[in-house]
Amino acid sequence: MVPVMDEAALTAFLAREFPQVADDFVVETVAAHGARIRFRVADRHLRPGGTVSGPSIFALADVAMYLALLAMIGPQALAVTTNCAIDFMRKPAAGCDLIAEARILKLGRVLAVGDVLVFSDGSAAPVARAGLTYSIPPR
Repeated sequence: MVPVMDEAALTAFLAREFPQVADDFVVETVAAHGARIRFRVADRHLRPGGTVSGPSIFALADVAMYLALLAMIGPQALAVTTNCAIDFMRKPAAGCDLIAEARILKLGRVLAVGDVLVFSDGSAAPVARAGLTYSIPPR
């Protein structure tokens, strides 16, 4: 299956539907059943101690899976997360953006299941891993 939305289309969708957070994310690549999303880490994303907060990492994982799904099914704004489990494995590197690599494992008619690995930019070891399920609205 070939993606129906590319990087430019996903970026425009994010800006139109989620203008409050669109500038935090960069759609770097889209592939069949996957996407790579950059999270521009700013001071507002940090927790005491200077590391990226858990909610910010969760947001990246969720947005990455959402965009990977939309790349495959088109601009379905009402696709929603129905489940997420996230493991925080190590502290992100200070001063670095985060990179999410989302992969759709199963794309069904009403549900999609995927996983996301989150990395500090330039690091080979993931800082978090998330498994997500999305509900797809009727098409």
